[in-house]
Amino acid sequence: MTAHVQELMSSLPDEKIDMIAATSVLQQQASEIRQNKINWQSYMQSQMINSEDYAAISALDSDKRGQYLQTNAPQSAKTFLNLLSHVSKDQTIQYILVMIDDLLQEDRTRVEIFYEHAARKKESIYAPFLTLLNRSDGFIVNMAARILAKLACWGRETMPKSDLNFYLQWLKEQLTNNAKLYEKEVAEAYEKRAAEIAALHHSHHHHHGHHGLHLGLGHSKNEFHPHQQGAAPHHHQKYREIDSETTGHRHPPSVEAHHVMDFQYLTIMSNEYMQSVGRCLQMMLRNDDYRFAFVSVDGISTLISILSSHVNFQVQYQLVFCLWVLTFNPLLAEKMNKFNVIPILADILSDCAKEKVTRIILAVFRNLIEKPEDAQVSKEHCIAMVQCKVLKQLSILEQRRFDDEDITGDVEFLTEKLQNSVQDLSSFDEYATEVKSARLEWSPVHKSAKFWRENAQRLNEKNYELLRILVHLLETSNDPLVLAVASFDIGEYVRHYPRGKNVIEQLGGKQLVMQLLSHEDPNVRYEALLAVQKLMVHNWEYLGKQLEKETETKPSGPAAISGKA
Repeated sequence: MTAHVQELMSSLPDEKIDMIAATSVLQQQASEIRQNKINWQSYMQSQMINSEDYAAISALDSDKRGQYLQTNAPQSAKTFLNLLSHVSKDQTIQYILVMIDDLLQEDRTRVEIFYEHAARKKESIYAPFLTLLNRSDGFIVNMAARILAKLACWGRETMPKSDLNFYLQWLKEQLTNNAKLYEKEVAEAYEKRAAEIAALHHSHHHHHGHHGLHLGLGHSKNEFHPHQQGAAPHHHQKYREIDSETTGHRHPPSVEAHHVMDFQYLTIMSNEYMQSVGRCLQMMLRNDDYRFAFVSVDGISTLISILSSHVNFQVQYQLVFCLWVLTFNPLLAEKMNKFNVIPILADILSDCAKEKVTRIILAVFRNLIEKPEDAQVSKEHCIAMVQCKVLKQLSILEQRRFDDEDITGDVEFLTEKLQNSVQDLSSFDEYATEVKSARLEWSPVHKSAKFWRENAQRLNEKNYELLRILVHLLETSNDPLVLAVASFDIGEYVRHYPRGKNVIEQLGGKQLVMQLLSHEDPNVRYEALLAVQKLMVHNWEYLGKQLEKETETKPSGPAAISGKA
C-alpha cells in the first residue's frame, strides 16, 4: 500500500474523508445552530434541569470547555445524557448534539468520557443516541448517527452485536430511501427546468446571461452556486449527469446550458443526508468486525443497487470507498464479484469525469486482483474486467495526465494483469465468466460449434452451476438479448450432451423456454422455438437422416428446423 493510501486510511474518520464536508449542508446547519445559543438559565428556572446540570452545561458551553472537561469528565457525560433524555425541544437537542460532536472532533480520546460513564451506570453507551434515530428532524437523526459512528470506531470496545445490526440496518435503509428520493427529486426538478426553458423559448426572451430561475424544491435557502463557470452537461444526457459536475465546455454556455448548470449545483436534502450516512459507513467499515456485520445485513447489495442508479459523484465516491475498504479483507475480496461489483464499477469508470472517483474504482479493481488468496478467483476477476471493457478504459486513462501517482501505478498494474489474463484465457473461462456476470451477448463462443462439441459436458461442473445460472436468467431477466442468448445456449447444450434434455427438465428450464414462445420480442421467440425443437428431439443423428430423406423426396419443401440449429 502506498504512503498516499495509508494516509488516506488513517485520515478516514476526519472531515478530510471527503472534500466537500466543509460546504455540506449538515455542516452549514451545524454552524447556524452554534450561533443560536440556548438560554440554559430558563431551563433551570422552569425546573427542567437541576442546578448541577445547569452548572455543567454552562461551563461546557463556554470558552472554558477544555478546562472543565479535564477536571469534570464524569459530570460532563452525565449532564449531556441527562439533557438528551429530559429535553424534548428539537432546537435544544440539535445544540447538544453539535456540542458533543464538536468535543469528540477536537479530541477523539474524549469518547472515553462516555464509555466510563456508561460503565459506572451499567448502561449502554449507544442507547441514548440510537433512540434519537427515530426522531423526525433530519439534522438530529444524522448528527446522532455521526456520533454513534465515532463512539463505535474511536472507543475501547466494539459495538455489541444487536446494536450494531440495528445501526447498520438503519444506515442501509437511509441510503436506499434517500437514493430513491434523490432520483425522484432530480427527475422532477429536471422536468420542471425543461418546462421553464421551453416557456422561456416560447416567450422569446433570449437574454444572454443568468435568469435566476429557481427550481423550488422547498430548500431554496440551501441552494448554493459555486463560482465555477463551465461544466454544463449536454441536454440529451437528461439527469444522469446533473449534479455531477461533469467537465465539458470551457466557452460561455448558452442560455439553456446556463439553466441546466444552475441545476447541477442544486443541493437536494436527500442527497445531503446520503453523504452524511456515507461518511458514517466510511468510518464503520474500517473495522473488520463491522465489515462482516455489514455484509450479513446484505449491505454490499445495497451499495451496488444505489451505485447502479443515478447518484451524484460525491455519493458515488463515498460508496465505492466503502467497497474499497471492504476489499482489504481477503474473504470479502473473493466474494465481492458475486454481487456484480465489477460490471457496475466498469460502467461508472467509463462515464465518470471525476479524478477521485476514477482513483477509488481503480483501487477496488486492484484489490480484487491482489487480495484474494485463491488464485482462481483473482483470475476470474481479471476475466470479468476484460469482458466489461476495462482494458479499453485503461488505455484511455493512460493517455490522460494525472497528478496522482496512485492512478498511474494502478493503471499500469491493471493493464499488465488484464493483458496477461487475455493471453491465458480459454474459451470456456471466457464463457463461464460471461454467464456468471449475467450480461449475456452474442460473443463468438456461443455460435462456435467447436466450443459446444468440446465444452457442453463442462456445463455440468460444480453441480450444474452454469446451467442453473442460465435457467435463473430465463426466469428473472427482462433483457431480450439475455433471454435470446440463454435460450440458444440451453438448446446447444441439449444438442451436444446426450443426457442434456433430462438435466434441463429437472432444472425447470424446459418450462421456462416454452413460456418464451409467446414473448413480445421476435428474437426471443425465435431462439426459444429453436431451443424447444432441440429439447423435443430425442436423437439428433436420426433427425439428420430424416431431414436428408425429406430433402431428397421434396426438394422444395421447407426444412423442419432452421439451419441455425
